[in-house]
Amino acid sequence: MLNGRGGVRPALVEKVVAAARALDYPKRLPERHRGILRIDVLLVRPETTFFDRLSQAFKRIGASLDATVVLQRVFLDELDPLSIARRIADPGTRRAGLIVAAPDHPAIRTALQAVGAAGIPIVQIVTRTGGIAADYVGIDNYAAGRSAALFLSRMQPRGGTVVVLCHSQIYQVQRDRVRGFSDYLAEYPRADLRFTAALFGQDEAVACADRLTTALRTWPDLVGLYNAGGANSALASVLRHHPRGRDVFFVGHELTERSAAALREGVMSVVLDQAPEAQARRSVDLMLHRLGLVTMEISASPIRFITVTAESL
Repeated sequence: MLNGRGGVRPALVEKVVAAARALDYPKRLPERHRGILRIDVLLVRPETTFFDRLSQAFKRIGASLDATVVLQRVFLDELDPLSIARRIADPGTRRAGLIVAAPDHPAIRTALQAVGAAGIPIVQIVTRTGGIAADYVGIDNYAAGRSAALFLSRMQPRGGTVVVLCHSQIYQVQRDRVRGFSDYLAEYPRADLRFTAALFGQDEAVACADRLTTALRTWPDLVGLYNAGGANSALASVLRHHPRGRDVFFVGHELTERSAAALREGVMSVVLDQAPEAQARRSVDLMLHRLGLVTMEISASPIRFITVTAESL
């Protein structure tokens, strides 16, 4: 098979050649088999720090793999689920596996089901679409939401109104976080804390800043903010310039230079970082295992999120 004479199914050749390279097979392998195991990595929102970190992690991992394994990173428009579904269903070239982060939408669900039915292994990363038989790599987002509520409830001495801000309802990841936050406050109520509203800002800086500004005006006793999505910098800017900004206990996700600065200033209180680098590594390991190139079992447990405060920077 490794002498390049043909007569063997291409799919089998792909696996054997890639496995041989991984094991440093001593013979020179056929040139035409270079780069033949293509793994699609479909992501969204390249302008966000989180997905940029995730993409860069995949880039570094891809550079470390054998030349027969290619990670093809593609960014898609989260507001165009039909286009995402088409790309999932028809990549335009043969692929061995699919790693995907996408909104939970019926068309995307149908496309993923068709890919799975065709025998292509799927790993859902960061967030998931319901009803898909696929590995999932990400943090326990329900636990993250509960943790945010615990920190706020235990560490905010003031009583008053609490709100949550998130992208919308198109991502399971954020629905889980909000549900965890709400459940914790319902199970461990504080008479002086009132979880009043969930606000939607589509993770857009201007929209999120506007939602928070309105909330501060609507509820003069606002003392708690949990941002289950992105745009922390815009929210920190609002609080930084508001006379009551530092009275608000602000929990958000993703450690960046800007969120670290907000922690040091006392504008943010706690950051929950979901370690995109670890998610990328786990998803690639799982995919290589599903393709038969890694024999060791890969953990299916959630990626541990990291709690960061000003004192731990």
